[in-house]
Amino acid sequence: MALIGYARVSKDEQNLDLQLDALKAKGCVRIFTDKLTGTKFEQRKQLQAALSYLNDGDILMVWRLDRLGRSMVDLVNTIMGLKKRNVEFVSITESIDTTTAVGKMFLQFLAMLAEFERNLIAERTKAGLEAARARGRVGGRPELVVSATKVQVAKRLFADRKSSIKDICKTLNISRATLYRWVNLSESS
Repeated sequence: MALIGYARVSKDEQNLDLQLDALKAKGCVRIFTDKLTGTKFEQRKQLQAALSYLNDGDILMVWRLDRLGRSMVDLVNTIMGLKKRNVEFVSITESIDTTTAVGKMFLQFLAMLAEFERNLIAERTKAGLEAARARGRVGGRPELVVSATKVQVAKRLFADRKSSIKDICKTLNISRATLYRWVNLSESS
């Protein structure tokens, strides 16, 4: 069993010393650190390295819960992923320790909150879409009105075989998929 630490600050000008001192004082044998602003879980390369480094029976320790994840869903998914690998989790400031009965209960409580948060987001999204529909708005990409002339020019250029597909698309400011769709429409009609 090894204590592995993870520390993170959001900006380069912020200092990791407080977190590093606390993790070292608790006995962490290795500490991974990230310094970056984004909230995307996948962008935190050192967190990914720490998670890969952990072995069965190890403990991942952070100074504070928000250092591990910015959203409840990220936190729960990460900690549950650790549990599946038989890795425990400790947050120093909040005194969360999944090696204890109270820590395990807190983890279950976090999972319930994350599910609640997901349900609220889904309900708000659904309500927003319904309200927009009631006002006559529809989701998705707006329908593009394409002039018949542009379609005819595309068909002629394609049939002539004098211009490359790339040149036709660039000239008409359309994608290859659009060009082929327009050409195929004429063949099927």
